[in-house]
Amino acid sequence: MAKTHKDLQADLHIHTVSSGHAYSTVGEIVAEAQRKGLKTIAITDHAPAMPGGAHPYHFNNLRVIEDHQDGVRVLKGVEANIIDVDGTLDLPKEVLAHLDVVLAAFHVRCGYEDYGAEINTQTLINTLIKYKVNIIAHAGNPAFKLDYDRVAQIAKENGVLVEFNNSSYLATTSRRGAYEFDFELAKSCKKYGTNVVLTSDAHIADDIGSFEAAWDLVNKAGLEEGQILNLDNERLLEFLNK
Repeated sequence: MAKTHKDLQADLHIHTVSSGHAYSTVGEIVAEAQRKGLKTIAITDHAPAMPGGAHPYHFNNLRVIEDHQDGVRVLKGVEANIIDVDGTLDLPKEVLAHLDVVLAAFHVRCGYEDYGAEINTQTLINTLIKYKVNIIAHAGNPAFKLDYDRVAQIAKENGVLVEFNNSSYLATTSRRGAYEFDFELAKSCKKYGTNVVLTSDAHIADDIGSFEAAWDLVNKAGLEEGQILNLDNERLLEFLNK
């Protein structure tokens, strides 16, 4: 029997109230993840360059959150912002080193503006060279054009996952038009055998584990089930621990 989005076992992009524009606590998120049968979640609040984002102390103190709650593995992470053309992230390396999951992303109003596909792509490569990054977040954001073949290649070479972010394809998204760009990225991931992860980017507990639109996109692009790492929780955790 073919797998569906309901077979995905982990959601690695979730925001709490500490992101400044999200609305659920860690406890509410864990309870919803347990209710939906997820095995692993990652708490990935916005880093300081995002207006309203969490202070570095927040990320230093994530150690107080229990790793296992109600049968759910809780990973401590961040959605960090790329803030300049050198690929600098908005948290120090010593803070990032203690986290289980680091997402890197371009966001508007966070210090980096669109410089075109060539410079944006080199900037992203600079970030992957300088930092321990696990996931490239919403790379199909129309506000920051990229060379998707190069992104898929560099992710493959560096053991970094490419995210397909379900919230990018919803009517409420701030990344309107992302589906078209992410579809091209997905085809590049198919071409180069790049591993990917599907996420909700939930900003409220109800949205945790929402993967339907992202699942349809990567299947339309022809990705193999083996490339979608959150179909296999043990394999996903092993990949992150490398």
